[in-house]
Amino acid sequence: MTILFYPATNLYAMSKDRLITPNYCFILAANFLLYFGFWLLMPILPFYLEDNFTASQTTIGIVLSCYTIAALCIRPFSGYFLDTFARKALYLLAYFIFFTVFAGYMLAGTLTLFILLRIIHGTSFGMVTVGGNTLVIDIMPSSRRGEGLGYYGLSNNLAMSIGPMLGLFLHNAGATYNTIFSCALGACGLGIFFASLVHTSYRPPVKHEPISLDRFILLKGLPAGLSLLLLSIPYGMTTNYVAMYAKEIGITAETGLFFTFMALGMATSRLFSGKLVDKGMIPQVIKGGLYLVCFCFFGLTACGWLFNHAPTWTTQFFFGISLLLGIGFGTMFPAYNTLFVNLAPNSQRGTATSTYLTSWDVGLGIGMLTGGFIAEIASFKYAYLFGACLTVASLVYFQTKVKDHFLRNKLR
Repeated sequence: MTILFYPATNLYAMSKDRLITPNYCFILAANFLLYFGFWLLMPILPFYLEDNFTASQTTIGIVLSCYTIAALCIRPFSGYFLDTFARKALYLLAYFIFFTVFAGYMLAGTLTLFILLRIIHGTSFGMVTVGGNTLVIDIMPSSRRGEGLGYYGLSNNLAMSIGPMLGLFLHNAGATYNTIFSCALGACGLGIFFASLVHTSYRPPVKHEPISLDRFILLKGLPAGLSLLLLSIPYGMTTNYVAMYAKEIGITAETGLFFTFMALGMATSRLFSGKLVDKGMIPQVIKGGLYLVCFCFFGLTACGWLFNHAPTWTTQFFFGISLLLGIGFGTMFPAYNTLFVNLAPNSQRGTATSTYLTSWDVGLGIGMLTGGFIAEIASFKYAYLFGACLTVASLVYFQTKVKDHFLRNKLR
């Protein structure tokens, strides 16, 4: 019998590079349940506002965007707080506030109170998502960061698959809105339990440097942030209005499947995108995803004109686009996240993450507002045409400006 002995240094390296640990699984579960509660409500809130408050499309867009605007306002400060104070404590506090607001929705009797709750919800979401993203970077080996962020993003995608589908299923089956709110409340309650199990290493207090803009926003990340913002505007239109768009053009199939296929595409992309990022192919991965997303949004726009001529084929094309859209965005998410982190020193991981998510949230908010506004004066297909043009602008800007800026300024 042959006994193999490994040097202690090799054993240490093996354990140090291990990605799948109980700690990592706990934060994946907490993240999945957080986003499950978020996505469960996403496609049904326009119907809720329309049914309960007789809100117009423009009003719906304004109410929904309050959430994102609130998240946007807290993002820069959350990055600074997470870089300065105890990250896990702030993460758990924000998660608890996010959890309690679902109960508040069940008590909101006026549109004004609902808007106030959406603002509180968005603020807590802005903090908890930056906190979760920063914690997962802290607990994973740096050599497998792209792969680890890919799997972390996959937990979002699974939630995006199950949440909207279940929400629309419950809504179409006649479940009350309070029942759906209760499901989200229960999921996030369980998520807090898993979040409390995450163990983080002690970090010595950070020396307080003079307050400057760079403590709140990663200035080197602004070019990439603009590219990401242009990309997230049509994404915001899609997540909030795709069910209404399908109804507008005449698609009668279960629109919850759109999110399922989109999440399936994102899950598929995780099999290769994170590993390519870890090999240093960040610009190439982002550019490939941008080409695919451009095609998808023009295809989504075309569905508005094609349905009257070939309804069956258009319905199949509509769901095929959702799969390709998921692959495109799923390819880019870990690459963009790693791009921001690689532009920042370790002491500014929270700031880098908050800048990445802030850029995304600005676009989501604009997408919710402009999507509802354009649909009010024209139709959703013109809203998606506008979004498709923005993806082309994002691609051109990334190719001509962002790529070279990143290669000149990256720290690792």
